[in-house]
Amino acid sequence: MSELVAIDLGGTHVRFAIGEVANGKVVNLGQPVTLKSGDYDGIPAAWAAFERLSGVALPMSAALSVAGPVIDGAVQMTNLPWRIERAGLQRELGLGTLVLVNDFEAVGHAVAQAGPGDFQHLCGPDEALPDSGVISIVGPGTGLGVAQLWRENGTYRIAPSEGGNIGFAPVDAFEDGLLATLRARFGQVSVERVAAGPGISDIYEALGGKDGGDTDPFEDKNIWTRGTDGHEPLAETAIERFCKVLGSVVGDLALAHGASGVVIAGGVGRRLRSFLPTSGFGERFVAKGRFSGMMTRLPVKIITLPEPGLVGAAAAFARFAA
Repeated sequence: MSELVAIDLGGTHVRFAIGEVANGKVVNLGQPVTLKSGDYDGIPAAWAAFERLSGVALPMSAALSVAGPVIDGAVQMTNLPWRIERAGLQRELGLGTLVLVNDFEAVGHAVAQAGPGDFQHLCGPDEALPDSGVISIVGPGTGLGVAQLWRENGTYRIAPSEGGNIGFAPVDAFEDGLLATLRARFGQVSVERVAAGPGISDIYEALGGKDGGDTDPFEDKNIWTRGTDGHEPLAETAIERFCKVLGSVVGDLALAHGASGVVIAGGVGRRLRSFLPTSGFGERFVAKGRFSGMMTRLPVKIITLPEPGLVGAAAAFARFAA
């Protein structure tokens, strides 16, 4: 049995938990602590805050999942102005072992080790995810995370990617106009600009949203709240459009991956777990022309683990370092 600190670092929040792993599996994960990433200038400051809040000496091993590509043991955060180098951070924190993985590589480990009860059916055949083949994992949050889980003969591998940065492909007149607006602002328009949490602001504005109060009506968190609590029909319409766009994007990625199943993760995915099954997500997911029939045969799930990033970081440590 090995003890470690699991850390899940995103563009908005950094989460910590003390966990235990054994025999390549996560045995236990303690109560998570969530801090705002922007309140700290790096992981060491956030680590010190977690240690103060915990009131105990932290284990001398850790696994860190980060929202960005890990290249040669280092990562420049995509949605946060931090650069993390594994070896330097390990020295600074005085750790015996530090595992550094991409955040959706970590989510892939969580999906691989999760049980059937850790998923909610979304669309396609209501059956368990396949034990072999490729599972596409897509997670809308502050950005759009994408990974592939490959399983065969009782083992698995994870391939992280930057699939959230492929180009946005509109499928109707509204999305044509949205693309034109975003292209004028950004030049290249990735799917992350539309199918991640902040994208709801541009969708809402394109639908004709107006200033109706003291708070910023276009601030994405406000729109998500107004739309999901049923207080504003236009915000609800924006969320429905977001679900459609997400369905198109996820279907494209499943085709590109040659997937035999799909898992939706991410903070926005969890927020929408009661909306996605009755939205236009499923219709858009299968709307792939000559391949629509094939798409209808793919089971699509939402992972319901409370902290898949933390579970996945600990699972990666269990496989690579424990």
